[in-house]
Amino acid sequence: MPLGLTDEQWRRFRLLEPDEQARLIADLSPADALAFDADFEAWAHRNQLPPQSEGWRVWLMLAGRGFGKTRAGAEWVHRLAMQGQKRIALVAASIDEARSVMVEGISGLLKIARNRRIKVTWEPSLGRLTWPKGSVATLYSGDNPDGLRGPEHHFAWADELAKWRQAEAAWDNLQMGLRLGPRARALVTTTPRPMRLLERIRGQQWTVETRGRTSDNVSLPRRFVEVMIATYGGTRVGRQELDGELMTEAEGSLFPRALLERCRVAPLLPPRGRWRGAPEWGLCGEAGPHRQPFGLPPPPMGEELDRIVVGVDPPASVGGDACGIVVAGRHDGILYVLADSSVGGASPDRWARAVARAADEWGASHVVAEANQGGAMVESVLKAADAGMKVRLVHASKGKVARAEPIAIRFEAGKAFLAGIFPELEDELAGLMVGGAYDGPSKSPDRADACVWALTELSETRTGLPRVRML
Repeated sequence: MPLGLTDEQWRRFRLLEPDEQARLIADLSPADALAFDADFEAWAHRNQLPPQSEGWRVWLMLAGRGFGKTRAGAEWVHRLAMQGQKRIALVAASIDEARSVMVEGISGLLKIARNRRIKVTWEPSLGRLTWPKGSVATLYSGDNPDGLRGPEHHFAWADELAKWRQAEAAWDNLQMGLRLGPRARALVTTTPRPMRLLERIRGQQWTVETRGRTSDNVSLPRRFVEVMIATYGGTRVGRQELDGELMTEAEGSLFPRALLERCRVAPLLPPRGRWRGAPEWGLCGEAGPHRQPFGLPPPPMGEELDRIVVGVDPPASVGGDACGIVVAGRHDGILYVLADSSVGGASPDRWARAVARAADEWGASHVVAEANQGGAMVESVLKAADAGMKVRLVHASKGKVARAEPIAIRFEAGKAFLAGIFPELEDELAGLMVGGAYDGPSKSPDRADACVWALTELSETRTGLPRVRML
């Protein structure tokens, strides 16, 4: 297959089946193969190339693993960087990933520049890449939203957005700084996972979405593709990781989205402190378009609840997983999720103070916390944050999903409700699957586990109200 093909020959090449393309590429000499690889636009999948439409601000590339998302992102950035002095943001889940994948990786920016014999200056200590014409790309982390507060850019490449630990805040700060030049734009390359932010980006009128499957990449060994399809084809994992489908919830979820929506009621006001934020459909007890399911009246105000508790799922390490902190209450046998006060990447002192704040604001009778991660330490940290706070430690004898099953039954029976909207908590609940697996947006369902602890506690304890017993 000689190089220097005409436009018509390239067109015919792109119309070939992937197997035929792969065979032709395999027959190239090493020198021709390198030259062919550098001519990315000639052979790239159409969904790896920038949209031709006008007016878009975000190019969202949802694709399976191995599709060539990184190569497409690096090619796009390099092309823009060669068009004068531009400021570009390179954002990954962490600085290490931005460096090892986006810059130094096998399909990263340094490789793209070498393919074209362009000398770029890479300063790892500064996280900065400079092109001959003066364009500068700077590395940022989705773990550190404040790092994106302030810097301005012409363009941005956001890689594996679904892995960012603080995706909402980091993305919002990135967007606010994307304001240089007449047409600032961002490319998002990610294997999709259920998350509210991706749904929000997809729904915006200035977003153009492209898709891709692992099998679309002609550069991958055919044997690898065959093994992946044979192993995962038709499964949820395969549809998400190979086909690049955005699965809105886990198949076989204990808490399907439809169930959560059906069990949503108006939010309750905390008996102490000030309620922060209100959904469009109004506050507790006010008239509005929200529907009270199962024919129930509006839920009672916070001070009328029989009991309020705070469920806590402590992180296993400092700065590790989020600390799940969920407030729940009970009235006349009906359970309500009242607030999600979870914090991420916090020190023991910080998350303990967040627990104490939630307990005080809602007038909780006590805190129920999982004791498996160093029970004595958890209790001492919580009591240090508030000497008067009552703490009950519970031990996890069953897995997270097994503990959640009785709570899911309560939701289905109309005996448990979400008093408000809790996007991150709901994402995790929807990821708890029948059979014991978890397939949600976070590494661990910390919020969901805290919610289950709180609702389980309310299911098993007495109200604490004085009663008259007739003998």
